Amino acid sequence: MIDDHPNGARDAELSHVRSDGTAHMVDVSDKAVTARSATATATLVTRSDVVERILDGSLPKGEVIGTARIAAIMAVKKTSDLVPLCHPLPIAGVEVDITGDGDRVRVEVSVRTTSRTGVEMEALTGASVAALTVYDMVKAVDRTAVITDVRVLEKHGGRSGDWSNR
Repeated sequence: MIDDHPNGARDAELSHVRSDGTAHMVDVSDKAVTARSATATATLVTRSDVVERILDGSLPKGEVIGTARIAAIMAVKKTSDLVPLCHPLPIAGVEVDITGDGDRVRVEVSVRTTSRTGVEMEALTGASVAALTVYDMVKAVDRTAVITDVRVLEKHGGRSGDWSNR
């Protein structure tokens, strides 16, 4: 049975669960190899003076944006090591944009592959780890910073086609 949800999600029989209720990795060997991409975001909310220091590179731990960008790329490549049922994928490209405005730092991670399964989890992992890295580097000046709004913005390719939540 498939149910539609207001946010566009659909429930179907869970493909990661066997008939006995135990989890397993989905067999994707019959799926077509196609170009696929996904973009995800995460936001760190802090004080505006902290965002200014992130942007001008004057925080005690050093250059935040470059460090978070590298962390995102590393996380994308390690997603299948962190999320138990994710397939290891050949990552063709990763783009990381980190911007600051007011009291927010926004991370956006786009991932591309040519494979049998999509890269939404890789994009989410990259955005999450970049935001965690920013938090780690600002916690000395603002322990009340909050990571929020971690979500997939869009995906392209695969059997379900294109989708956007921008």
